Amino acid sequence: MFNAILLNRKEDGTTDASLTQLDDAQLPADGDVTVRVDYSTINYKDGLAITGKSPVVRKWPMVPGIDGAGDVIASSHPDWKAGDTFILNGWGVGEAHMGCLAQRAKLKGDWLIPLPSGMTARAAMAIGTAGYTAMLCATALQEQGVAKDSGDILVTGASGGVGSIAIAILSAWGYRVVASTGKLGEADYLKSLGATDVIDRAELSAPGKPLQKERWAGVVDSVGSHTLANALAQTRYGGAVAACGLAQGLDLPASVAPFILRSVKLIGIDSVMAPKAKRLDAWQRLARDLDTAKLDRITKEITLRQALDSAHDILAGKVRGRLVVNVNA
Repeated sequence: MFNAILLNRKEDGTTDASLTQLDDAQLPADGDVTVRVDYSTINYKDGLAITGKSPVVRKWPMVPGIDGAGDVIASSHPDWKAGDTFILNGWGVGEAHMGCLAQRAKLKGDWLIPLPSGMTARAAMAIGTAGYTAMLCATALQEQGVAKDSGDILVTGASGGVGSIAIAILSAWGYRVVASTGKLGEADYLKSLGATDVIDRAELSAPGKPLQKERWAGVVDSVGSHTLANALAQTRYGGAVAACGLAQGLDLPASVAPFILRSVKLIGIDSVMAPKAKRLDAWQRLARDLDTAKLDRITKEITLRQALDSAHDILAGKVRGRLVVNVNA
């Protein structure tokens, strides 16, 4: 038997989330690698699944947890053997396939990547999908020719997981980063991660003109809606915007003006189904470039039971940085 958060759908359509015990027979039959999970995380998507605020879960019952790290117990997959250490991000885990907010999971070997040398499972989950996505965004800006001397980089949703780690990465690479947040009381925290300036998200969150004063050489946006539209309208000629989130909304109330008049590029960043080669590169760069002292500053460790309440907190915007779940505590 092992501890797990289990989600069930009640007759009225709401979600029941509880800490319970499962056994191996209840794990998915289509997994070919059985793992011991040491650490997981609470991401925004996990918050939606646990609270039932959005129809994230597509199969019931479900163990949430889109991220996990630990070691292999048993494997029929040729790339994995008992004792190997792994990272799991995405692939519909915690949505259509039982996830990692549990002490054990049964996953597909093709979804896993090796834990980078020198990185602990806890550090990997302090990074998690949020940090891995932040690295995909930062890399995309580089690939689009946004250099550290091109001008300011805007990071929206700056006090969240993606934003916090994006600031740490980009500042370590020598970029001048401006953090946008609704929590101006966190300015010192954001500057400690490497932000040069901090602005109020209210500057970006209301409807704005299709073209505005050019401010940003590049943008990492995890907010969407009017924030993304205004970021596009303020991006300099030839600049690039990496979009990876929708905290403000799915809509994009913008015009084509930034694209055809300023040659602005909008790059969609998907972390869920990204190919293995891209994942491996992102995690190797994270292991090399992310300041562990900054990572510790971003991270708070919680238990499985505490994860149930934290799911509500993350949706309410009450969480700063990253929550690491010690599934064995």
